[in-house]
Amino acid sequence: MTSGERVAVVGTGLIGTSIAMAARAAGEEVRGFDADPDVLARAAERAGLRPGATLAEAVAEATLVFLCTPVPSIAGLAGEALAAAPDAVVTDVGSVKSQVLVEVEGTVQPGDRLRFVGGHPMGGSERSGPDWASPSVLDGIVWVLTPSPATGEAATARVSAWAEKVGARPVVMDPFRHDRLVAMVSHLPQVASTALMSLAATEEAGEPDILLLAAGGFRDLTRLAASSPHLWSDILLANREQIAEAIDLYAKRLSEIRDMVLAGSGRDVEQAFAEAKEARLTLAAKPTVRTGVSVFQVAVPDRPGALADLTACLGAAGVNIEDLQIVHSPEGGRGTVHLTVASAAADDAARALEGQGFEPVRLA
Repeated sequence: MTSGERVAVVGTGLIGTSIAMAARAAGEEVRGFDADPDVLARAAERAGLRPGATLAEAVAEATLVFLCTPVPSIAGLAGEALAAAPDAVVTDVGSVKSQVLVEVEGTVQPGDRLRFVGGHPMGGSERSGPDWASPSVLDGIVWVLTPSPATGEAATARVSAWAEKVGARPVVMDPFRHDRLVAMVSHLPQVASTALMSLAATEEAGEPDILLLAAGGFRDLTRLAASSPHLWSDILLANREQIAEAIDLYAKRLSEIRDMVLAGSGRDVEQAFAEAKEARLTLAAKPTVRTGVSVFQVAVPDRPGALADLTACLGAAGVNIEDLQIVHSPEGGRGTVHLTVASAAADDAARALEGQGFEPVRLA
């Protein structure tokens, strides 16, 4: 089924190419442009998009344009795209919205502001580039739309309908509220991961065995440190006040836990961990799961098909997986999986896993 849109993607990295692939899967015509010809060529091969020699050529006949470039370049490209595609709605995928909308306001012709919709699909990876793209990057994610007062309702509805059609969940939000929330749940985790990895690398530089001791927890928490330095520098500087406040709050919470530990207050430490655990279990559940969830830890052999065996046995038992995380990298011949199911299905899940030789440990 197609929405009838003619899609253009400007910036063919991970998100841009994933959008192009999703559009192609919906039967839509897709063109693309990237300032790097090699990146564009790889995206064209992977996504089946038609490359344009210039931005104007790529967007000229489009009805829906996605700007998938670093935050500092979005406003200027929005002006170019809106001028070159007079029938198109233009949206962006930038991680910061307030600054983008202010810059668009000062760059774009007043009559064209009606057709610009701020956007942020909450998907991605620490990896970058078209080689890692997939339509699944968009599947089930929240796609935030932050229209300005000048944005037309019809333009917002067009982007919202397209996002929903490719499997995302569009949510309209005030741009300042968006920036405050993502500073806490998206930008701060990147900072924390980077700081922890930097701390271990510098403070223990004389300990060559430290990485030998780095088990799953450390690897999980530092995964984001492998992200693009240039990309994250742009994002953090564009949202500097909100991320600075989030860092201050995080540092305060760390100091509180440090003080509990130094004071030997086991009850307070346990309470802090219990509250965080309860909040994390709530986060693991989809909004449609209202009856609570159960989490199992399952050791998985390090062999091809082992994870498929685990998910297949639950599927055969009629148990839906609400969330799944590989929390340890394969070490010592096995990996560890945390999987979340609805509480009502916990007993069925345990029986199914045990029946296939797995040893599930119920954590909650």
